[in-house]
Amino acid sequence: MSAEVSVDIAVVGAGACGLTAALRAADAGAEVLVLEKTDSPFGSTSMSSGFVPAAATAFQAKQGIEDSVTLFAEDIQGKAKGQAVPHLVDLATRSIGPALEWLHDGHGVDWVVLDDFLYPGHSCHRMHAVPEKTGEALLARLVSAAETQGIPIVCDAPVDTLFVDDGTIAGIALERPDGARETIACGAAILACNGYGGNAGLVSRYLPYMQGAPYHGHAGNTGEAILWGERLGARIACLSACQGHGSLADPGAILISWALMMQGGFQVNADGRRFSNEHRGYSEQAVDVVAQPGGRVWCVFDERIRETARGLSEFRDAESMGLIKSAPTVETLASAIGVSASNLEAEFIQIEACAAGGGTDPHGRDFATAPVLRPPFHAVRVSGALFHTQGGLVIDETARVVGSDGRPFGNLFAGGGAACGVSGTELAGYLSGNGLLTAIAFGSVAGQSAGRLVTHRRE
Repeated sequence: MSAEVSVDIAVVGAGACGLTAALRAADAGAEVLVLEKTDSPFGSTSMSSGFVPAAATAFQAKQGIEDSVTLFAEDIQGKAKGQAVPHLVDLATRSIGPALEWLHDGHGVDWVVLDDFLYPGHSCHRMHAVPEKTGEALLARLVSAAETQGIPIVCDAPVDTLFVDDGTIAGIALERPDGARETIACGAAILACNGYGGNAGLVSRYLPYMQGAPYHGHAGNTGEAILWGERLGARIACLSACQGHGSLADPGAILISWALMMQGGFQVNADGRRFSNEHRGYSEQAVDVVAQPGGRVWCVFDERIRETARGLSEFRDAESMGLIKSAPTVETLASAIGVSASNLEAEFIQIEACAAGGGTDPHGRDFATAPVLRPPFHAVRVSGALFHTQGGLVIDETARVVGSDGRPFGNLFAGGGAACGVSGTELAGYLSGNGLLTAIAFGSVAGQSAGRLVTHRRE
């Protein structure tokens, strides 16, 4: 391998995982180069809500929230039905809190804990967000931190080759938009590129149940890390897991927060009928939504919920685009959204009865956990969607990629969508925030481990 450039650590991907890893490695004294496939750092992080679950943090303590790493791990495995890889659950839940505190203390990333509602599967309030409460703002803060540290982020640099010398990564190669090829030698490589949601062939192979769903992830997520891992003989797991979402505004492709459902809202199909228990989780709801007539449904909510949702920029965007339909009565709302008034009224009556009686509805949802809806009413049409995949390269406790023989590669690390996540093997195993959890937690571990590796060699 003949290389034009040599660096301590090459980080492939400039999302939350890659930038977290780069900051950690730079803090350890390593020279880091971040390579981004597309023309700007954007990716799945910017398309997400930007909410990161973490337990026993200083930010929770400041808001009087009691939590523990053990409880968090139990929640993850509970949602995954015990199918999540145990050592990865342990690594993620132990690492994420310190990672968020380090980002705050060392790089000025501010966090607030969302405490107005619980996401499905979480036992307590542990969703952390930057004050703007968007994934785009989170990524912007990470980019700013990297620039402040002098970490170069090279865009339009799609890596397509890993050079291996006796089980060690010797370097990488990429091709520029003009066709020019570049080879970079490195002391370690961190794969922080995302999953394979943008690769139709891999989705068809591993996620056939999501083939009918729109893809609302970054087009650059085409599974290179998995394909490289297959060629290298790496251990790969949980490729049948992903994050779906049952509430993507249509038209507009704007994420409508599941907070609407958790605070008393519900979904009806084109016939004005409810079709599932919305409190199971937004990931598994994607398949139920796609299965409805036309693959489109309506999120129904009231003014109380609307005022809360306006605290989120995505919802305000949906309002500004005129996507929210409003009406003073159930009958007029039915007319506004083009569904059967009698069917919609029957759903309201049943929900009121369930809430008053303290029982669950035929779908298994308990409506006594939030106030019933009161006029005026609102609705937004949504589709189900595939957001990102959750399977990938198995890593050890230092975030090194593990081979099929159980031994880790000496200088190849992974995190985020490139690594196996903590959602088990099914769509329903995704616990809210699992994507950014493993992006930041595993990115932090990978950066720290790779940084120590290359700086130790220089000593």
